[in-house]
Amino acid sequence: MADTLADLAAQLRIDSIRCTTAAGSGHPSSSMSAADIMAVLFQKYLRFDFQQPKAPNNDRFVLSKGHACPVLYSAFKAAGAIDDAELLTLRKFGSRLEGHPNPHVLPLVDVATGSLGQGLAVGVGMALGARLDGLPFRTYVLMGDSETAEGSVWEAFDKASHYGLDNLCAIIDVNRLGQSRETELGWNLEAYAARVRAFGWNAVTLDGHDLGAIDRAFAEAQAKKGQPTCLICRTEKGHGSSLIANQDGWHGKPLPEDKAKDAIRELGGERNVRIQVKKPESLKATVEDKAAPLKLPTYEVGQKEATRKAYGDALLALGNARPEVVALDAEVSNSTYSNEFQKAHPKRYFEMFIAEQNMVSSAVGLGVLGKKVFVSTFAAFLSRAYDQVRMAAISNATVHLCGSHAGVSIGEDGPSQMALEDLAMMRAVGGSTVLYPSDANQTAKLLAQVVDRQGITYLRSTREKTPVLYPATEDFPIGGSKVVRQSDHDVATVVGAGITLHEALKAYELLKKDGIAVRVIDLYSVKPVDAKTLREAARETQGRLLVVEDHWAEGGLADAVLEAFTGEREQLPTVVRLAVTKMPGSGKPAELLDAAGIDAGHIVEAVTSWVEETARGADGRPSENAWGHTNA
Repeated sequence: MADTLADLAAQLRIDSIRCTTAAGSGHPSSSMSAADIMAVLFQKYLRFDFQQPKAPNNDRFVLSKGHACPVLYSAFKAAGAIDDAELLTLRKFGSRLEGHPNPHVLPLVDVATGSLGQGLAVGVGMALGARLDGLPFRTYVLMGDSETAEGSVWEAFDKASHYGLDNLCAIIDVNRLGQSRETELGWNLEAYAARVRAFGWNAVTLDGHDLGAIDRAFAEAQAKKGQPTCLICRTEKGHGSSLIANQDGWHGKPLPEDKAKDAIRELGGERNVRIQVKKPESLKATVEDKAAPLKLPTYEVGQKEATRKAYGDALLALGNARPEVVALDAEVSNSTYSNEFQKAHPKRYFEMFIAEQNMVSSAVGLGVLGKKVFVSTFAAFLSRAYDQVRMAAISNATVHLCGSHAGVSIGEDGPSQMALEDLAMMRAVGGSTVLYPSDANQTAKLLAQVVDRQGITYLRSTREKTPVLYPATEDFPIGGSKVVRQSDHDVATVVGAGITLHEALKAYELLKKDGIAVRVIDLYSVKPVDAKTLREAARETQGRLLVVEDHWAEGGLADAVLEAFTGEREQLPTVVRLAVTKMPGSGKPAELLDAAGIDAGHIVEAVTSWVEETARGADGRPSENAWGHTNA
């Protein structure tokens, strides 16, 4: 067995060199340091059915140091999951073997990696999912030493210990050299071990090129009960090639063809080792809760309720109906109202405390296992986890985010708590869905659709209680909008969502008293946007659209409206935005809406000025100085 492992490790190094040299780019040295670890893991410990990569009891492997994917792809070749011809397509256009692992094209991997510091948190989610499902599979996460400088790594170490995840094994490949210099701790394995133990883990230090030591360490990790285990492996970057081993300046550089031939000869020459990765027992999840008909909460028209409370009520209803629904929160569950779910379904609720980055990545790990994952916190603090959201989209993951306490309308807490960039942030995520409901019934109906929607979804909720506008029987298709006020004499269209829709309706009543009719659109679906309704409104209201949003002027509701007119050949409308343009402070919600210029009074003033210009014989399109307007 030792000879087989040594041959396998050598082949993984050789193939890492071959495919990166063929590509003319890549990270052979970072792959070579991990080859012995990968050889032992794949040959002796991993339980995985390559014909059924999504089988529920497969062990999960996350290559957190995603740039070392050549060694992973080489292991796939050794296991017979890909052939040599495909291995040599590494990094080429159209290849499944991209420069970092990507499940969009390669279903053998669960998540995209490459933005360092996130893999362990994904592993936490997977390990939580295994426990929830009553399955014995294990999760392995191979990390680089450089990425341990990321705070998100230690968030994950902390949460794994908190939940006692003895089915999780982290491996740190301590090869000492980062991209541009020696890492912070170099080869100080005891420093790593002290940090890991301080977070409640079992730590094992070892020579990462001693196959017997690696074998014993994995066995110890498998036998350890009550706490996760971290293998801290002293390795050599570029191990096996005297040219690049432990040498600066070789990070992310392939060997030239002549040097590659020398290194392959030094490693004993090409071989064709094949391994049989053991398959796991064919087990399915143990589901304690039973599915039931969905009974969404309902609210009476005219009653006042906050959309954040409706989110919590609807999440509870989804949890009652769907046993695969799970919820995570960042220690604000009594504000987001996910605590209602926690009380009813404590096993399916995971408290992530004030660690939003770990929360989002752990949600990805749970989502990979087929869970319908809902993540909630204050919208402002999701910005802290934006890279994790971005990587979730690259991972082809489905995660449902809810950001509460958005905009200046939250009141006295001040700007540090006011999400004013979240719509722009979430609209920019590839394939995302962005929703901003204005009342409780709408929130519940939208959440019932979100649960089965693929990709990253974001629902923005508000702190203040607002009147229920729609009966519980109303439908709100994603990608739609609601024309809540209209006539044949509308002189302009006012577009709002969430809190500003209520201000628009107040303005409608005030304008009506002065004999001015305006159309009011509830743009609850910010992405995808209802282009058809917006274009129709522009044609029928003299090309005047006034967009009001509790958000910075950049990237939010108005920009979504403008995109509805992309490619239009007819005359483009004038789109005027009333948005937050100055840093807000503390105050009552009404005071802050007024100070930002996005309340009913400012809407009335804007429309009245428009009408007065028309009455003076102007063409109805306000001047740039008066309006700061944007032409679509």
